[in-house]
Amino acid sequence: MQTVVSLDELRLARSRLGDPVGLVPTMGFLHQGHLSLVRQARQDCASVVVSIFVNPSQFGPQEDLDKYPRDLQRDLDMLESSGVDLVWVPTNEVVYPPGYQTWVTVEQVSNPLEGERRPGHFRGVATVVAKLFNAVEPQKAYFGQKDAQQAVVIRRMSQDLDFPVEIIICPTVREPDGLAMSSRNVYLSAEERRSATVLSRGLFQAREAFASGEREAKKLVKVVLDTLKTEPAVKVQYVSCADPETLLELDGDVERALISLAVMVGKTRLIDNIIL
Repeated sequence: MQTVVSLDELRLARSRLGDPVGLVPTMGFLHQGHLSLVRQARQDCASVVVSIFVNPSQFGPQEDLDKYPRDLQRDLDMLESSGVDLVWVPTNEVVYPPGYQTWVTVEQVSNPLEGERRPGHFRGVATVVAKLFNAVEPQKAYFGQKDAQQAVVIRRMSQDLDFPVEIIICPTVREPDGLAMSSRNVYLSAEERRSATVLSRGLFQAREAFASGEREAKKLVKVVLDTLKTEPAVKVQYVSCADPETLLELDGDVERALISLAVMVGKTRLIDNIIL
């Protein structure tokens, strides 16, 4: 496994890789969710590239950029044992050199849900992913369903800007008790960690209701909300029942829907979702 920092090093190393190349973009502090993307890329592609970059442009001024968990050596050890060919660990100056002023904005699908509560977040995401695609030139790129809106934004951007990259969305990986794996789970105290399982319980309750014939969007949302309310430590920011492609809120009966939510557990913000 080769690890590079500069863009020139990356392009030289990339030129020596066999195609197709699969790219797994990450912000590091890896967990089994990330490694599931690597395994899928390894299965699909001749070569696997992973990027590790805590992207400052997708963090708001009051968010956790400075304390976001980092452990590069641990990450590299995990990736090497997973059969990764190349890891790019650029600095801020490599990605955003002095005088940088070009941004990628995806319009409608960036606006609701996370976009409403984290202004500028998806501008940062779309920009850094576009730069990753240009730098690595992968044939396939792998993202997790846990960040459902991010997946929609990246699909839209890739299609609109004619990137020759197949976007592959892999299932959310969960802990045995249902909590979606996230680098931010490390922030949770033991008591908060127990409370956080209510997120998946609420979503799974909605899935059971849907399987039993419930189709009304507002009632599916209420099922989730009622479950979340059983945990006093959990403060709900939103529960949404939206079209999985446009992210527009649905009303009345639905045949297909993205049920997503964001909550605060203590000082930690968690998101989760399922597609019905």
